[in-house]
Amino acid sequence: MPNLDLGPNPVFAAHPKSKIVIIGQAPGTVVHKSGVPWEDKSGDNLRTWLHVDKEAFYNPEIFALIPMGFCYPGKGKSGDLPPRKECAPLWHNPLLSHLKQVELIILIGKYAQDYYLGNRSQKTLTQTVKEFKNYLPEYFVLPHPSPRNNIWQAKNEWFKSDVLPSLKESIDSILK
Repeated sequence: MPNLDLGPNPVFAAHPKSKIVIIGQAPGTVVHKSGVPWEDKSGDNLRTWLHVDKEAFYNPEIFALIPMGFCYPGKGKSGDLPPRKECAPLWHNPLLSHLKQVELIILIGKYAQDYYLGNRSQKTLTQTVKEFKNYLPEYFVLPHPSPRNNIWQAKNEWFKSDVLPSLKESIDSILK
């Protein structure tokens, strides 16, 4: 098993009463250092997409924040390495089994979508997100909210006009 560049520092948050589970990729260096999930520019974008403030987002009785890889995986040639493959199979089921009030699971990015949707996942993330209604009410699929994906969002205007309003509606109905 390869070493973690910055050492182990599992970053996640959950509570037995969590209503919405967000399953993302793996913490980046900023989150690794802070120990707070999604406390970076990607998290800012995600909270905007969800239409929630930090107080609600970081309330574990509302949101469980669980990555596919719990620790920073290291730097690759064109960005961070993928989430460590042993984490989700080892930790997700035991962790999720304690969350008894989950109403929605949000799968962020291709790693989470491929893992949870299996052969229901489309060939590309774009196709999977475009067909987001096919995975409801159990899963809501999203691209990664990284600022690096601003080009993807510009190319796929339907994301803002079709997906984000439906996401807001789903979140609002759970929070009421």
